[in-house]
Amino acid sequence: MPKITLIGAGSAVFATQILRDILATPELGGGELALIDIDPERLELTRSMAERLAAASSGDWSVRASTRREELLGDSDYLINMIEVAGLANVRSDYEIPLKYGVDQCIGDTSGPGGLFKALRTLPAWIDILHDAEELAPGCLVLNYANPMSISALCGLRASRLPVAGLCHSVQHTSAQLAVYLELPYPELHFRCAGINHLAWFTELSREGQDLYPLLRQRARLPEVYEQDPVRFELMFEFGAFVTESSGHVSEYLPYFRKRADLRERYLRSGYRGESGYYANNWPAWREQSDEQIRQVLNGEEPFPLSRGIEYAADIIQAIETNRPAVVYANVLNAGCIDNLPASGVVEVACLVDANGVQPARFGALPEHLAALIRPHMAFHELVVQAMLERDREKALRALMLDPLTAAACSLAEIRAMFDEMVAAQRAYLPDFLK
Repeated sequence: MPKITLIGAGSAVFATQILRDILATPELGGGELALIDIDPERLELTRSMAERLAAASSGDWSVRASTRREELLGDSDYLINMIEVAGLANVRSDYEIPLKYGVDQCIGDTSGPGGLFKALRTLPAWIDILHDAEELAPGCLVLNYANPMSISALCGLRASRLPVAGLCHSVQHTSAQLAVYLELPYPELHFRCAGINHLAWFTELSREGQDLYPLLRQRARLPEVYEQDPVRFELMFEFGAFVTESSGHVSEYLPYFRKRADLRERYLRSGYRGESGYYANNWPAWREQSDEQIRQVLNGEEPFPLSRGIEYAADIIQAIETNRPAVVYANVLNAGCIDNLPASGVVEVACLVDANGVQPARFGALPEHLAALIRPHMAFHELVVQAMLERDREKALRALMLDPLTAAACSLAEIRAMFDEMVAAQRAYLPDFLK
């Protein structure tokens, strides 16, 4: 029976979703669930939910929780990482300081200034966790959900000997949304998708061998459809493929939509469709609301059925433990999966999973214009990871200089000034080499 360890388990709603998926998988039979978080109050919420779900499951599951990872990491078969390092303390400066320099972010947690500084706060703790896992659980598979996803996965692969796969839900959510836009039953939609996390592209959309892109372009001309996803439809019109991340988030990855007021007015909408500061302005409240949701479930005020969701972690564990093959999309070392992207970087591709583990499938070459949109971000990832492992402040700064949106909005001198100001604002949460 597997031992499954969640670190950052105080992320109560998301951790509970992962636990629910695992416990709604009777084929696993049971095992041990180890929950780790440095926040004892939020950890207790997740522990209480885990015990309730375990009691409702058909398996023989035990639950343990601790604020000290060395107590629970030992002999883990799976380590699921979902840590958030000092996010609440820095979410305002991640957004407001770049905005002073003209870099307008909607989410700002995986690319650009916000993504860079989230990485600089997160990676030291991530590396320490991996080194502890190497010693205490040398046979474990690491499944990373923490953002910034691509940087975290790449750093994990460079900084440890453990197998690391990064997991997201953008492929699942977007493919389901495409079926809605196309007015098709989701099971009838066939697709191929590849790229990097939040910037992967659906290069094929078909139904029974028929190309669905002409229909999607036709549907996207309808105002009631277009207004749901303006940026992504614009990208599809111009580049010929639909991208995996929301209009608001993907608008931060590219220089076309957020660098001028007239462009923001034309293409951006409320919420995840591009609202300025949407994450910074709402995430603290979402965090409180998620904790309250768990309390309501525990008090019997809200239902929480034991059923599988769309996340891939349970699919991977089930496929490995039962040797029943599954296909997931994961962030893995490229190593030839996508021919025209750097082999040493991390890409998001379809992977076969069975008793042999997570096995990336070869995609081939992306259309060159799509690969060209991705490469600057892979250079950004590479420089951030090098900066962290080599303790090189200038490489961290130069990563920001290469970010497409930042470069579109700022001069080099302005980028340096922004970087210095963000370091000063977040000094207490950053590694010493940046100070």
